[in-house]
Amino acid sequence: MSDDELTELVGRALAEDVGSGDVTTSATVAADAPAQALITQKAPGTIFGSEVVERCFALLDPDVCFERLAQEGKWREQGGPVLSIEGLAGALLTGERTALNFLGRLSGIATLAARFVREVEGTGTVVLDTRKTTPGLRKLEKAAVAAGGATNHRVGLFDAILIKENHIAAAGGIAQAVARVGKVAPELAPMLEVEVRNPGEIDEALAAGAPRLLLDNMSVDELRVAVARVGGRAKLEASGNVTLENIRERAQTGVDFISVGALTHSAPALDLSLILEVTR
Repeated sequence: MSDDELTELVGRALAEDVGSGDVTTSATVAADAPAQALITQKAPGTIFGSEVVERCFALLDPDVCFERLAQEGKWREQGGPVLSIEGLAGALLTGERTALNFLGRLSGIATLAARFVREVEGTGTVVLDTRKTTPGLRKLEKAAVAAGGATNHRVGLFDAILIKENHIAAAGGIAQAVARVGKVAPELAPMLEVEVRNPGEIDEALAAGAPRLLLDNMSVDELRVAVARVGGRAKLEASGNVTLENIRERAQTGVDFISVGALTHSAPALDLSLILEVTR
């Protein structure tokens, strides 16, 4: 995300919360009161999103100062201090919830990604994210996935070809869909992926020259059969109903990738707190 994009996004989030003004803070805190604040991680996990937090407070107080106390992308079993902030008490109080919303959400995604990656260690399978992201937050959420150690799939509809069942139906078949991609977007053809649901569709996709297959909602036994059937002629991605409890068994079937929508659509926020002290 560019600097301008981040400023616009955080500005919108602040405007949503502050509206015409933070009446509670205005009524209770002197406008020029200085303060210190400490953000603390209260549960095991991986921190990501410090830059967003800093932008949030800087938009409210251009002279605010920060000290990062946690390395982003690194698992911390005991939690602990994350970010020390010095600035105007009013700005820190007004921006607190917006900042923690961003940091908790992004750190929660990074934490869940790290947990999934840990489950497949030693199998050679790569954990991927999906496009099941919060509207408007995709770039940040995918950055959080990467911070947690998983790998980004396509960013959107523009940077990769994934032919799914509805595309196949509309095109008249797998062969027809693949052939059209070769004519319309040949530069993306080397990474083209086709969703398949059974052995017949696997054979059709291989015959059409698809270099990558998405094995949709297959059981572990079906995944093993698919891996043997393909025999290395295409890269294989498993998808559907993947959990922390079953991902390792799926990875052990020999698939190259496992995509996990839950990384972004179901990640719980990481537990964080902000404690403020007025210094005058």
